[in-house]
Amino acid sequence: MRLDKINRNILSLLQSDARITNQELAQKINLSPSSCLNRVKKLEQAGLIGPYIGVVNLDKACRSVMAIITVKLQDQSTDGFQSFLSCAKAIPELVECYTVSGGFDMFLRVAAADMIRFNQIVDQLLDIIPGMVNLSSHIVLSTDKSFRGYPLDSLLEDKYD
Repeated sequence: MRLDKINRNILSLLQSDARITNQELAQKINLSPSSCLNRVKKLEQAGLIGPYIGVVNLDKACRSVMAIITVKLQDQSTDGFQSFLSCAKAIPELVECYTVSGGFDMFLRVAAADMIRFNQIVDQLLDIIPGMVNLSSHIVLSTDKSFRGYPLDSLLEDKYD
């Protein structure tokens, strides 16, 4: 799908405010509401946007422990990776998982109710492939900049024009 200037503007606006009405969005990008809605639906169908989620402020909602876990697998086979990933993805508190290059294989972000639950999650991860998983846990003390969208202006600059 071609990301012309209008589509890029739609993406940027929806990224900063997914609750914006179609009418407001159409006004901001100088399109008719029907044309705007048509473009949004095409962007959704192409998989460029969605799903829409609300970001919960855990500090205000509840007590929690946020941690970053780096994972190094001793079994570097495809089956070893897939086995670990499928089991890890089944843990609801594992909210992000990235396979990465470098000194470790994966980067996990965990949101647990407390340290007891966090330790249970660590034990679960270690038990997926017993003796073959090395973990390093890092408890998040503060979030100094949380994810609020991609810098689309610089990422898409001149790419499609």
